[in-house]
Amino acid sequence: MDVASLAELARGKRVVVLSGAGCSTESGIPDYRGIDTPPRPRAPIQHREFVDKEANRRRYWARSLLGWPRLAAAQPNDGHRALAQLEHAGVVVGLITQNVDGLHTAAGSREVVELHGALARVRCLQCGEVTARTTLQDRLLAANPNWPARARMATIAPDGDVDLPDELVDSFDFVACATCSGVLMPDVEFYGGSEPRATLDAACALFDQAELLLVVGSSLTVFSGYRFVRRAAERNVPVAILNRGPTRGDPHAALLVDARCGEALPRLATSLT
Repeated sequence: MDVASLAELARGKRVVVLSGAGCSTESGIPDYRGIDTPPRPRAPIQHREFVDKEANRRRYWARSLLGWPRLAAAQPNDGHRALAQLEHAGVVVGLITQNVDGLHTAAGSREVVELHGALARVRCLQCGEVTARTTLQDRLLAANPNWPARARMATIAPDGDVDLPDELVDSFDFVACATCSGVLMPDVEFYGGSEPRATLDAACALFDQAELLLVVGSSLTVFSGYRFVRRAAERNVPVAILNRGPTRGDPHAALLVDARCGEALPRLATSLT
């Protein structure tokens, strides 16, 4: 764990952090591609699958009704708190995250761009109204008063995913937008979707302040994050990568640290604050 070299590289520089799922694994939220993560039984839902097919929305919200409380109960870990400490000390100027769990903000980070949105919000695809996921949970429970008891034998994964039989999904009633009766969707970017222009602009503006790009907990497989490593390479901005296992960005990195975020980041914060 070469945290001393990372501290030396970061010292005196404006650091912008790009975080991925590996930053939240120690909060009990498994990633998709980590070296310690077993293969998932199903692929993540695609954007068009959700938008175009009512059956897919019904299954998504049925699984979410059961899984949301576990995901909502997740707490920041030492890695999240260390990044917030580094920001408060003026080392980190901001954070671009690919995560949708809201744990960076919960830990106290202030300048956070949620590149892929946040599961704590729900958006209407027709009128654009954004509401709290907790509010939708109350509406879903009211529409399905006996359904959770029927589904009590379902296995809920740490990330809130649930495998449900078809007959149970078919009996689930999901709800529409309370304002316009439009389609409700979690305010996140599903696979096959794209970031809102304003979100991407905010991420790029934050990146432009970087004298060092620090990637934490991301394999950089998804282009939405990898683009910033490529941009850093094009502008001769040094890149440091803290991750368990190899990443797509390794050829562009000035420093690679193979370690858990929750172990390495507190050491880094101690060295720089």
